[in-house]
Amino acid sequence: MILDILTAHPGMVQGPLDHSIVKRARDAGTITVRVRDLRDWAEGRHRQIDDTPYGGGAGMVLRVDVLARALEAIRDPGAVSLLMTPAGPRFDQAVAEGLAQVPQLVLVCGHYEGVDARVEAIVDGCLSVGDYVLTGGELPALVVVEAVARLVPGVLGNAASAGDESFSSGLLEYPQYTRPRSWDGHDVPAVLLSGHHADIAAWRREQSLARTAQTRPDLLPGHQLLALLDPDGG
Repeated sequence: MILDILTAHPGMVQGPLDHSIVKRARDAGTITVRVRDLRDWAEGRHRQIDDTPYGGGAGMVLRVDVLARALEAIRDPGAVSLLMTPAGPRFDQAVAEGLAQVPQLVLVCGHYEGVDARVEAIVDGCLSVGDYVLTGGELPALVVVEAVARLVPGVLGNAASAGDESFSSGLLEYPQYTRPRSWDGHDVPAVLLSGHHADIAAWRREQSLARTAQTRPDLLPGHQLLALLDPDGG
């Protein structure tokens, strides 16, 4: 899979891509991540990529003509291009799973005051990582790359890891423990030491439901929440 990040500030994203799981996957050739400098498609002596907004206002707006040239050069057949913007639909695990199936994902990072609204007509969609405003789309793009890349077959060492994580099953992940067995009066739950796989699976399911009900009840269908809060149906 190819992931392209189109940005006016390549230095903001390059560092994190050279570490951990994404770096190992890049080194192995499982994924290709390319940081694209928007100025490479700017014209003129000053390579201008932005300008003042029509109608007045603070800040600078990224130009549609520059972004159009960049996208035309970057996108391959079958690519999906998305503009990172708080005005887009919310990014979640289900969206990540869908994007992990495409051959190429191009993430367009807005910056400054934003991008010319006509850019929305030349991308496949918009995407937001949350209801807040950041300086630009670079950090959100990194979030998307991390979430999508780990779902590409071969990226994680254990193929079951992605399926066990929070949101993959619609629930938050169960709590995990390792050595030491006892620490400061807190012991590892006995069921995890039992070696009984069915009991461990049942305990983990119960813990996932309890954790989700406590902190993210919006993720639970009504019948699951009711069953958890009142398992006897009374």
